[in-house]
Order: sequence, then C-alpha cells, then structure tokens
Amino acid sequence: APTALRSLMGQGNEWVEKYDLSSLKLLGTVGEPINPEAWNWYNEVVGKGKCPIVDTWWQTETGGHLLTPLPGAIPTKPGSATKPFFGVQPVLLDATTGEELHETATEGVLCIKDSWPGQMRTVWGDHERFQETYFQQYKGYYFSGDGCRRDEDGYYWITGRVDDVINVSGHRMGTAEVESALVAHAKVAEAAVVGMPHELKGQGIYAYVTLMNDVEPTDELRAELEKWVRTEIGPIAKPDFIQWAPGLPKTRSGKIMRRILRKIAENDTGSLGDTSTLAEPAVVDELISNSLYQKSA
Repeated sequence: APTALRSLMGQGNEWVEKYDLSSLKLLGTVGEPINPEAWNWYNEVVGKGKCPIVDTWWQTETGGHLLTPLPGAIPTKPGSATKPFFGVQPVLLDATTGEELHETATEGVLCIKDSWPGQMRTVWGDHERFQETYFQQYKGYYFSGDGCRRDEDGYYWITGRVDDVINVSGHRMGTAEVESALVAHAKVAEAAVVGMPHELKGQGIYAYVTLMNDVEPTDELRAELEKWVRTEIGPIAKPDFIQWAPGLPKTRSGKIMRRILRKIAENDTGSLGDTSTLAEPAVVDELISNSLYQKSA
C-alpha cells in the first residue's frame, strides 16, 4: 500500500539498499491513490528503474482489478491506475446531476457501467442495503464512492473517496491533493489531511504530518510547510493547522484509518468507533494528546 511505501521512504534508502533485490521483476501498489513522489521512489530505489509498477484500482466488492496497466503493454504514469481492464466500462459522472461526463479530460465520480465478471451480487441477509449502497445513488451505475480524474490521454487518476472532499469557503477540494503537496516536501515522510470545523470558512484543513528521520519538528518548519502548500496548490489549500504525528493510525494492512483522524480534528474523541483493527492503538492516544484542542486548552 502507498502508506507502507511512504513509511519506508521516511526511514531512508539504506533500509532498502542493504537487501539484494535483483530477483524482482514486477512491483505492485494498491489500496489507495499513490502520490507521484512515492511512485518515483518505488520505481527508482526499489525497482531500480527496471520493474514495471502495476498500480491497480479495485475494491473487495468488485472481485478483481477494474483499472490496471498491463505490464510492458501500457505505458505508466506516476500516480495513475491507467486504463480499464478488458470488458470494464468506467464512466465519470457529475456528482450533482448524475450525467455522464463525455469529455476526455474531466473529473467526476467514478462509476461502472454494465456488469463485469466477479462483481458482488448482494450483502448477506441485507439485499436492500446492497442496492442502496451501490446502485441507488446513480441509477443504472455501480457507485464506487471514489472521485476520479481522466486526463487527455484517457488515463484514470483516483483522487480519493468522495467523502474525503472538504469544502473550504465554498471551494471543494480533495484531501489527496493537499497530502500529495505535503509529501512532495523533502522533510515530509507521510501526511494525512481531513476537514475541521472553522467559524469563517465552514471547514478548515487539518494536516497530520510525519517527518523524515532525524528531522526536528519546529514552528519554523510548520510555517515553511504552510507556505509550501500555498505555493504548490494555492492560498485556499494552506493548512489551518499542522499537527506533528510520529505515527498515523493504520490497520494491519497499512491503510490509514481516516475516520479516527476526522474525529480528532473535530474534537470528538469520545466516539472514535471500533479501533480493534489498528496495528498500533497507542498511536491514537498520542495524537489526541497533541491535537489542536489539547494545545489550546
């Protein structure tokens, strides 16, 4: 998973270079969008520029890969899941109207048109929930819950879950975009961004940042990162608060549990929900104790 790759990046190249990787022929990444910086590191440091990277998009519900490069046949782009697998018909829909967006270069909600082999057929004991979750939002389409951008070459770029979009002063923004800007900074190993309540803007930007080994967290670095994001994306994307995070709450498979990060950013730590799948539960207590609300108490 990209989260695991960014964790390795934060430890320095020597952790990878001390092993014999000559037997590697193919590299894979899955589970969440991978930022170009992590993709390039994976390609150059782990794959030595010789191993195709198969960056796939799929879900447990889909039963297999729906967007995937074919190694050696489809040129790859850092951060893109490239193109649909045989027989799969992805479409991008306008989130408000549900209309198909036919322009080649566009952005919308990723849905699948028509059936494909291996897709789930129901939820055991609750078929109504199955229909409501996947087929009611946009009639006639499978609703993936992911946002996506399609470029001028017809390549698909997953932008994150549609519920990971924040509305800052009326501007809708994907958190993945801000995260990618943060991890592009040489001193940042990982970043996770969520929305936070803001009196003037409606929602503000709350960023959890894990620094590279041997980098000290300082107020000067925090200001530097805020300026960095402002330059990379624009003033609207500047984080309202950056919290230093020695670790992020991850499942045993390496996925960041964003629900917990949202609760901390909203100062709603009394209802974190089930945390039994966390690899390191102690990380949550540390994040709570160092949150914006504890700092200002």
